[in-house]
Amino acid sequence: MNATILCVGKLKEAWQRDGCAEYLKRLSRYGKYEVFTVDDEREPEKPSDALLRQIMDREGAALLRHIRPGDRVIALCIQAPAPDSVALSRKLESFSGDGRRNVFVIGGSNGLSDAVLARADERLSFSNLTFPHGLMRVILLEQLYRAERIRTGEKYHK
Repeated sequence: MNATILCVGKLKEAWQRDGCAEYLKRLSRYGKYEVFTVDDEREPEKPSDALLRQIMDREGAALLRHIRPGDRVIALCIQAPAPDSVALSRKLESFSGDGRRNVFVIGGSNGLSDAVLARADERLSFSNLTFPHGLMRVILLEQLYRAERIRTGEKYHK
């Protein structure tokens, strides 16, 4: 499978950058996997709800500029089905044959805008817990790697 991971914000921690680089290297044998980032918006210490919505909307608009009309968009959000690794592998395998670009979208620290969620073809959750978006990038790449190993019949940790 080929996939693009579209995210808000740069990774600030070396271990996050190293983890992403490692999983991108491992994934390269299965297809083309790439990561694109858009800048996160600065917010004051105690923003109002309205200001948070404006920030999410600006980040969402930046994300949407990188999404093409024919893309399959998979939005990572808590309010979504959370499959196990085998089910995720099957789902991703069903995506691989139609020629569409698969774009996984990870929002910023405030989540994804309504416009991005409306554009999503699928929504995916990894837990009811909230993860920092930098860590979520590593988790997503690891799960994509695990899904590829399952799909190809290779051994993986259960």
